[in-house]
Amino acid sequence: MAGIEITRHLSRMRRDWNRRARENARHYVVTGQQQWSDDEFYQSGQITLEEEILNDLTNICQGKDPKEMRVLEIGCGAGRVTRAFAGFFGEVWGVDISREMVRQAREACAGFSNAHVIRNNGKDLRAVSSPWRVRLGLARPIEFDFAFSFMVFQHIPNRGIIENYVREVHRLLRPGGLFKFQVQGSPLAEAEVRHSWVGVPFSERDVREMAARCGFEMRYQYGAGDQYYWLWFFKPQTA
Repeated sequence: MAGIEITRHLSRMRRDWNRRARENARHYVVTGQQQWSDDEFYQSGQITLEEEILNDLTNICQGKDPKEMRVLEIGCGAGRVTRAFAGFFGEVWGVDISREMVRQAREACAGFSNAHVIRNNGKDLRAVSSPWRVRLGLARPIEFDFAFSFMVFQHIPNRGIIENYVREVHRLLRPGGLFKFQVQGSPLAEAEVRHSWVGVPFSERDVREMAARCGFEMRYQYGAGDQYYWLWFFKPQTA
């Protein structure tokens, strides 16, 4: 039954986010206003970079040169953060379930040869690891130095889908690397979980147990009980 439920949720998510992207992608990505100019939308991505990356470089870069880092963004939407990341990191990969969001994100990142935007199936990262390894002539799967997701998991109504993403990030993250992401933390959301807008909430116990099951060390957290519940999951240096 779990597999059937996940399939149903993925179908709904794909359909809903394609519809939202066609109607007004930028508004659904950042709901602060109905209409966004290019400058305003891309500047909002720069603000996310400043607030969530530049203020946290010790954890994210761990002494590495950002220009030497390969990073992953889950749920890239219309590319506002992907574009900002491409100007700071050496290589950026963004994935999204929506074909229309991916199209717009590719347009947003058209001037950045180091940015790759890929449509995935909404539950794992095979679209990144398998075909691109062959295209790039790599003997091993693509590995990432850092992974990030913001305002994405808060919309996913199935805990199994989110945990599968976390497990997939662990598979592709280099030892010692950080997955910094945000989930729905408000317990009030439980009564509102529906379709693909209000996601399933996580308690502190939920996220600690998820980290352990997926092989991560949850070193920091911020915002438990709120909509924006931030988590710092580090992959151990050794298994």
